[in-house]
Amino acid sequence: MGGDPPPRGCPDRASDVRSADRRRIQRPKHSFASAVRRDHRRIPRPIRDRGTGPARIHRHLLRPAQPTEIGRLGNLRRPRPVFIAIHGGYWRALSRHHTAFMARALDAEGIATVTVDYGLAPETTLEEIVRQVRAAVAWVYHHGAGHGLDPDRIVVGGSSAGGHLTGAVMVPGWQRALGLPETVVRGAMPISGLFDLRPLVDSFANEWLELDIERAHALSPLLLVDGPGPAAVIAVADRDGAGFLTQTHRFHDAWAEHSPCTLLVVPDRNHYDIFLDLADSTTALNRALVGMINGLEDQRSPAG
Repeated sequence: MGGDPPPRGCPDRASDVRSADRRRIQRPKHSFASAVRRDHRRIPRPIRDRGTGPARIHRHLLRPAQPTEIGRLGNLRRPRPVFIAIHGGYWRALSRHHTAFMARALDAEGIATVTVDYGLAPETTLEEIVRQVRAAVAWVYHHGAGHGLDPDRIVVGGSSAGGHLTGAVMVPGWQRALGLPETVVRGAMPISGLFDLRPLVDSFANEWLELDIERAHALSPLLLVDGPGPAAVIAVADRDGAGFLTQTHRFHDAWAEHSPCTLLVVPDRNHYDIFLDLADSTTALNRALVGMINGLEDQRSPAG
């Protein structure tokens, strides 16, 4: 029920996020982790607001730092599976340009990467942010084949706020309105995400989310799990804040009741640097993602 009290152990204080930051290990100065750490201390005004339009989609192949689109991502006669990467930033900062660092490593495995932008809070509501990310998935399904992408092998992932938004495309109930099969998302990797937003109603993040308890309930993937969904690797850093660890375990347990699901707790990583492991083919996170995607080759779904 929307009026249920928030569960214990959820990240309801700024200190839960900051504690992970204080325990960070040294990473490159130009990394995504550095960008998010700077954002945590001084979050800029939104880079752009998409209003009610679709999320912008950026496609990457060999040069993920390039701000322009780079040709076709796959062979039209042999389309590639695609990983849709969703950026974090507390739903109010960063962009697709911070989220393409895994593209080169995945390209080496024959996997295309698509990164998406979405409107940023507070100018854009969280309901609209969720709608835009779902619209991006729909675009890849309906139009990706023309860019060498396989619509039957779409995998979605993201970290922190991107982990929440990954959860929002994992759950059922939204696909039909966009002309999609329920199985449009074949695999998912939410990383250090928030899956029950009710504790945020009384947190510092509500300064820009402006949620009440009913809206937070309706936007919580953990509370919307009621049937089968995509296979998932649900990951979290072992040095993450207690709330993120608790919510990850709870979401994994709920998802595993209906769907194939693996819990991956990554050692020696924190909330900000775990996502970077996707760019390193020797890491457990990268291998778990590649393994999940490769496992889809012989499990294609019928067209919706």
